[in-house]
Amino acid sequence: MLTKIWTVDKTVENLYTYPQIIEAAEVLQKNEVVAFPTETVYGLGANALSDEAVNKIYEAKGRPSDNPLIVHISKMEDVDKYAEEIPEQAKKLMNAFWPGPLTVILKVKQGILSNKVTAGLPTVGIRMPNHPVALALIEASGLPIAAPSANLSGKPSPTKFQHVYKDLNGKISGIVDGGETGVGVESTVIDCTEPIPVILRPGGTTREEIEGIIGSVGMDRQVKEEVEKPKSPGMKYTHYAPAAPMYLVDGSPAFLQETVDSMRKIGKRVGILTTDERVNTYQADMVVSCGQREQLSTVAHHLYDALRQFDQEKIDMIYGEVFPREGIGVAIMNRLLKAAGHRIIKEHTSNR
Repeated sequence: MLTKIWTVDKTVENLYTYPQIIEAAEVLQKNEVVAFPTETVYGLGANALSDEAVNKIYEAKGRPSDNPLIVHISKMEDVDKYAEEIPEQAKKLMNAFWPGPLTVILKVKQGILSNKVTAGLPTVGIRMPNHPVALALIEASGLPIAAPSANLSGKPSPTKFQHVYKDLNGKISGIVDGGETGVGVESTVIDCTEPIPVILRPGGTTREEIEGIIGSVGMDRQVKEEVEKPKSPGMKYTHYAPAAPMYLVDGSPAFLQETVDSMRKIGKRVGILTTDERVNTYQADMVVSCGQREQLSTVAHHLYDALRQFDQEKIDMIYGEVFPREGIGVAIMNRLLKAAGHRIIKEHTSNR
């Protein structure tokens, strides 16, 4: 399959009339798959009304089809087309955070969206992305767009056109190149079908920001286990993962360096994922910074690109630092734990 590339300047006015956007939208209308930038990561979009189109997403990604997809819209009023009811708390969140990195789970209106979008569930996740290219493409297509991240299943999500091209060139009909994304981690997913909304996936909108609008919300059991018991069983699958096995190191920089040294002594090529503050303090075969520890939004922004950099070298294993689990740090640690398959090496107090 030939993958068409459309390069778009996101600063152009009336983008939905831009020839490249119109052409990409026409491809979506033909039930083909097009990757496009959002403010979080690049999405792999297809017509959410069509089983045929949605199947092509799963095929391109190698993603299990029992995993529901998020529906992207360009106008607030479109929610009524696809959701059976919109609770007051959901309305408050949409008004506060849309367009933006928040996916709201609502009861789905039956008989409209493809069942393959909802994976047969009675609910649907909907969001309005805060990116001019994404909004223009959705508007020009006239369709709700189902879109997971535009990467091969299990790999780090793409935050640059080059990431999408590496993973999916020849597997999809086209890629809209709109430059680097902003937030860097996926949207927060919140279930608003319960009396007390529950965060199912931490992301670009923090729990603190959400609670500032609607008061106390719950956290899904799996996310809470990641925070409270990182070594919990039943979390064996890796996502967002580089090619080499990854381990998180919960301890001092000296302990991390000792761990790396012990592996290099037996001939292993070792990479370290760290931050700007410590990038020059470590010795390894590859040392990559993912941002500034003092400004976690930069870590979120650069995280996936940093993880992908390790695939450019023949690294045998990667050791990564951990981050505070507060604010956007909850989403960062959620992604790192999945990338590492929940493998954590802890420094005992006696070693310090």
